[in-house]
Amino acid sequence: MRLRCAVLDDYQGVATEVADWSPVADDVEVVGFARHFADEDALAAALADFDIVVTLRERVPFPASLLARLPRLKLLIASGMRNTVIDYAAAEAQGVTVCGTPSASTPPVELTWALLLGLARGLVTENESLRAGGPWQSTVGADLHGRRLGLLGLGKIGSRVAQVGLAFGMRVGAWSRHLTKERAEEVGVELAASKEELLSSSDFVSVHLALGDRTRGLIGAAELALLKPTAYLVNTSRAAIVDQDALLTALHEGRFAGAGVDVFDVEPLPADHPMRSAPRLLATPHLGYVSRANYEAYYTGAVEDIQAFLAGSPVRRLG
Repeated sequence: MRLRCAVLDDYQGVATEVADWSPVADDVEVVGFARHFADEDALAAALADFDIVVTLRERVPFPASLLARLPRLKLLIASGMRNTVIDYAAAEAQGVTVCGTPSASTPPVELTWALLLGLARGLVTENESLRAGGPWQSTVGADLHGRRLGLLGLGKIGSRVAQVGLAFGMRVGAWSRHLTKERAEEVGVELAASKEELLSSSDFVSVHLALGDRTRGLIGAAELALLKPTAYLVNTSRAAIVDQDALLTALHEGRFAGAGVDVFDVEPLPADHPMRSAPRLLATPHLGYVSRANYEAYYTGAVEDIQAFLAGSPVRRLG
């Protein structure tokens, strides 16, 4: 009997197109789900008859309560090699093997710059006006050359964002709790004296931190108030790093020029969510990881994980 494999959040319906699943075709039936399951009951019902689940990034939590309702589940594959919403202890206790896949850090770097440039040059406003027969030029773009880019976080993604900023001729500064002067100099950027100094002196601020107890709510109302009236904020990391209510208030009150966000407190974003109608906001539906090369890596890796699991030698185990 063939095993059944569910691919979650396959919104574009491409999971079986971007990778070659033929190596496991004789043993595994693959079923993609293009819609997101909003609650545990719906997810448990949908996955009850599956032996393998491929989950996309950290969109779907797998707590002990859900795992207990999936008695057939034997292999859980998470795209990438880091996932904070899987209860690994519960999975192990239930005999569920958890594996990861290859993943690239370049797609979120590129999306960060798409948002930043879109904000700086008013691309959405000007494009919509041009297509609708509106006024010929209605915005005045913000310059990048000579302006300061402030990075919250200088890890793999932050450092690549910094390199692009330097190529634009920007002055780049960075801050995080454990960032050293040596690391900053290695990347070619300035170490900010403090988070507050970075926020108050930067023309563009971009968030590149992992979400944890120390970073949750790191940017709240007080921090947003430090931004220049002409500054822009970009967040392609995790929504909870920036207080969402404080961000909405600041955008509605016009305290700074605008924000570009790719991450939200609830995903997918409900139709009536206030982020959908906030002013001075350029928003994308969490596209940071969504690129053809990354999808190829995810799903090719998933096939490899399944092959190895069936052979009795799981690879890229997590937990």
